[in-house]
Amino acid sequence: MEKNYSPQIIANDLEGLRMVSACVAGAKIKISDIKFLKLNKIFLLSGERNKVETTNKKVNFVCKFEFIQKVKSKNIDQKNQEVTLELIAIEYLKNKDDYEINLNLSNNAHIALTTESLEISLEDQI
Repeated sequence: MEKNYSPQIIANDLEGLRMVSACVAGAKIKISDIKFLKLNKIFLLSGERNKVETTNKKVNFVCKFEFIQKVKSKNIDQKNQEVTLELIAIEYLKNKDDYEINLNLSNNAHIALTTESLEISLEDQI
């Protein structure tokens, strides 16, 4: 069975990032569902979230961050792919010419993405 995804939110500014953060807050994400495609400069994470903007039912989603130059993680055991973390919030900092997007996760885990611009899309599986 083919999974279909429909675009929900496209963010390219601080307001859009806040909306994406609010939508994915509390999402459950397995470490195996976090990917950095270095050659394509794309960071992907997928998981299950409550669709708070409409029905509040659980849906599978993919969140794509584009133009990512560097990724750093803290307190994430990448060898244990079955661990599930909760996404608490997405925040950003402006550093000179770059942005640092911070993914705050449960268990004091953290992922920092470095990018020149904010290009984020959140898509739900239908």
